Amino acid sequence: MVREAVGLAAYQTGDWASAIAEIRTYHRMTGRQTHLAVLADCERALGRPEKAIDLFRGVERDKLSQGEALELLIVAAGARGDMGQHEAAAAMLQVRELTMESTEDWSPRLRYAYADSLLASGRTEEAREWFAKAAAADTDAVTDAAERLLELDGVEIEDESETDDEPADRPRAASTEDADADADADADDEDDLDDEDDDDLDEDDDDEDDEDDDLDEDEDEGRDAGAVEDDDDLEDFDEKPTAADADAPATKAEADK
Repeated sequence: MVREAVGLAAYQTGDWASAIAEIRTYHRMTGRQTHLAVLADCERALGRPEKAIDLFRGVERDKLSQGEALELLIVAAGARGDMGQHEAAAAMLQVRELTMESTEDWSPRLRYAYADSLLASGRTEEAREWFAKAAAADTDAVTDAAERLLELDGVEIEDESETDDEPADRPRAASTEDADADADADADDEDDLDDEDDDDLDEDDDDEDDEDDDLDEDEDEGRDAGAVEDDDDLEDFDEKPTAADADAPATKAEADK
């Protein structure tokens, strides 16, 4: 059971060589052949479709269940398709179970494989019919038959990942004109901001000029006041007699005397 679980896990992760080794060991230990379809699919993945077909040819079908035998048939037909033998693949799949009504997973898978082989062979109308039958039987969505059918009808499926990246609450521009109008509005807002900034700068310059004028007037008044005081001091200095004048004789007669 451990070898089986490891082999199937390796198959699911794409480790084909490990899957082959573990599944073969499981078959040898148990004597069962329950995962031949997995082995054949691994051979296809490794680029060895001939070995997948050899597994299909050499199997003892009475030891396989109906589902196991049909899964191996589907893989073998896919290997024929890998080799470019699409008509042979379609012929391999024309078995009795193809037209049986069943709820098993192999039913939509078998019809899907047959439709795919028909399409690869250029038989488009037949392929469309069988994709429709596969989609009708595929209640658990084990295949993409419905999408393939829409593609054949020319219906394009939009990828939701392209629109999910944009936040839902962010409105899109309705048209190029709306986008241009938004751009003009933004430009007007920027112009208004520039005008306001210019007005503020002009007011600041005017205030600085007024302050400079006030400072100049104060300095001029200070200079005028100082000049007046200097003139008064000079007048007093001229009127005040010096010590030399006091000792000098008032008249010439006094000097002669």
